[in-house]
This record gives sequence, C-alpha cells and structure tokens, in this order.
Amino acid sequence: MTPERWAFLSEYAEEVAGAQDNHLAGLSDAAIQAGMPDIAVTPDVGHLLKILVGLTPARTAIELGTLAGYSAIWMARALAAGGKLYTIEFEDSHADFAEAQFVMAGVDDRIRVLRGAALDLLPGLHNELGDGSVDFAFIDAVKSEYLDYFFALKPMMAIGGLIVADNVYSNGGRWIDDGAGTDAFNRLVAADPDFESALIPMRQGLLIARRLQ
Repeated sequence: MTPERWAFLSEYAEEVAGAQDNHLAGLSDAAIQAGMPDIAVTPDVGHLLKILVGLTPARTAIELGTLAGYSAIWMARALAAGGKLYTIEFEDSHADFAEAQFVMAGVDDRIRVLRGAALDLLPGLHNELGDGSVDFAFIDAVKSEYLDYFFALKPMMAIGGLIVADNVYSNGGRWIDDGAGTDAFNRLVAADPDFESALIPMRQGLLIARRLQ
C-alpha cells in the first residue's frame, strides 16, 4: 500500500469513526502547546480502546505511557463501576498535565497515575494486584521495551483479558522493525500458545492479543 493510500484510509477512519467531545477534541492541541510531542492515538483508535475495554469485565486496566492522558480518558470511560485504570508515565510534567485532564474529564476517581519507568514499576504493581488480575492492558511506551512489557504483563492478565499494543507497524520512522524490536514483539506474541492475537492496520499498527489460558 502506498503512503498516500495509507494516509487516505487513516484520515477516512478518523473522519467516520472519530467523533469526540469538546474536551478530548482540544486536549491534543493543549498538550502540544504545553510542549508534549504530537504522538497521541487518533480518535478512531480511542473509540476502539473504549470498545475493547468494554468487552472485558473492565475491573482493572493498565496503561504503559500516559503522555497527556488522551487514551486513558477513553479507557476509563469504559470501566465497570468501581473499576480502576493504572497508568504509568515516566515524565513528571506529562503526569501532572494528564492528572489535570482527568479531573476536567470527570474520570480522576477511576485513574491512578504511577510515575516512573514502566519496567521498574510493573513488579510492584504485580505484587499489589496479583496474578490473573488485569482485564485490559494498553502498551504505548518505549518501543524497544515492548518484549519486556509483555513478559511483565503476561502473568497479570486474566483469562479472556486483552493486551493492545500501539505502533507495532511503525513508530513514525521506517516501517516494521526499525530497530525498536516491534517485529520481534509481534512474532513472539503471535506465537504464544497462551494468547490469540491479530494485527490491525489502524494508525501505525495495533496488536490485539487475548489471553486464552
């Protein structure tokens, strides 16, 4: 597929399935003005995340890479009553910005922001939540660490739980394995007998994996 065709399809998907409220519509611009990179998921991907969270029991979710909080708001809105999203962010300024956005979106009671490196924080979160406790996980952090994220998250995932990973075709540079290890990640998850998975050509590629056993 040519880059032009890919761009057209992405723009079409966002136009047709990218409706969002006024707060979400202005969040990305506000984040950019605050000095954050323009790398948040698109609105159509936000809709997909909300749908997928809602297809699980939606009691406990984890996000790796909060950034401005855009994707977290979509996911938090799909949580069951009393559900909690644990979102991990390395940059304090990003975490501060996101926490303010959660208040404005009315979802701050459903989200707990953890500050630091995901690989440092996940073992403690695992100890806190326990095995088989997580219904949904969204990976959108350091691409070269995707394999390590999967190994850390796997024992935490409930049967039927979903792992979704962003940028599995590209991180905005060259496509597929541009040194970030996304090809190795995709193949490892697809070959894992404990999961069934699919690659979705949305944005820069999404992997969706469901825990079977």
